[in-house]
Amino acid sequence: MITLYVDADACPVTRDAISVARAHRVPVVLVGNESQNLASYASRPGVQVIQVGTGRDAADFAIVERLSPGDVVVTGDTGLAAMALGRGSQAVSPRGRVFSMVTIDAELAVRHAEQRLRRAGGRTRGPAPFEDEDRGHFRESLGRLLEGDRAWEPRPSA
Repeated sequence: MITLYVDADACPVTRDAISVARAHRVPVVLVGNESQNLASYASRPGVQVIQVGTGRDAADFAIVERLSPGDVVVTGDTGLAAMALGRGSQAVSPRGRVFSMVTIDAELAVRHAEQRLRRAGGRTRGPAPFEDEDRGHFRESLGRLLEGDRAWEPRPSA
C-alpha cells in the first residue's frame, strides 16, 4: 500500500495533500521538526504526525528511513527528492513538479552551485510567490501519482 509522506517543515500544501490522499484512501505521515505546530493534524483520520528534533535535515532523514518503493513524498527539497527516488519512491514539489530520475542529478548540481555562490557572498534568485495556480498543479500531480498514472506528462520544471 502506498503511503504519502509530507515534509511538513513550512509546507504550503499540507491540507491539500491530506485532502487528496483521503480521496484516494492513502494514509498520510506528516514529518516536521518540533518547531512546527502539527498537533491539529494528529486527530485527523488516516494522518500520523512525527515530530523530530530541530537538527538540520532531521525531518528528511526521518522520512527516508520509513520509505518503501511506491510511496510518495511531498517536498520542495531537491536532496530529499533525490533520496526518495533512490529508494524507489516518487516525489512531488508543493508546486506540482514531479521529480524525475532523468533530471535529478542536474537539479542537485544546480543546487550545489547556488549554495557555493551564496557561501562566497553572491546572491541567487529566490522562489516566485506561491500562487493558487501552483496549488492546483500540486493537487493534480499528487492525484495522478496516487492513482499510479504513469502515462501522463508531468509539469515541466520551472
